[in-house]
Amino acid sequence: MEDETSERRIGAGIRRRRRALDLTLAEVAVRSGLSSPFLSQIENDRARPSMRSLQRVADALDTTAVQLLAAGETPRRVDIVRADADPGLESGLESGVGSGQGSGTDATARVRPLVRGQHQMHALEFTGDHDAERAFRHRNDELMYVADGAAEVEADGRTHRLGRGDTLYLTGGVEHRWRAVEAGTRVLLVAVADHVEAVVDALG
Repeated sequence: MEDETSERRIGAGIRRRRRALDLTLAEVAVRSGLSSPFLSQIENDRARPSMRSLQRVADALDTTAVQLLAAGETPRRVDIVRADADPGLESGLESGVGSGQGSGTDATARVRPLVRGQHQMHALEFTGDHDAERAFRHRNDELMYVADGAAEVEADGRTHRLGRGDTLYLTGGVEHRWRAVEAGTRVLLVAVADHVEAVVDALG
């Protein structure tokens, strides 16, 4: 029986990507602004990066945080990710980012991957605040669902407020950013993976 409760390991995926680009730890450190010792600890799974740090590593390796997370896991045909299996990654944000009142790192803001390994779709659960300054533009379509609280999304030149139970669909290529606007907000993002070649409906 497959292990449903193991904490995900992401170091191997980062190391493979770095070596594929023929980069040293020192070069990735310069590109990412993170220290070589810390990067070494991440690659050897002796330290868990925050989501913000993982995104910096991903930028340095010309990939995405989601792809690095997927690369560290073996895909399974049938897989259960238990709610208490892995707490996910801390976001690495200052407390009160959404309200503009920073007061130290917010340990309650986390990102939990819900799909292990590289598949045709990926899903992430965001709890607490989110980096509203970072804009995203994905190759394929994405669905955002607010499970608790409320979120504000900027997409395609408009701002949308989403409450509990609301969904927002984004076509691939639309630049967007979002933030939590209430304490305890929990958002689920489900997207078609970037490596998938989407088929465009000629009638659309």
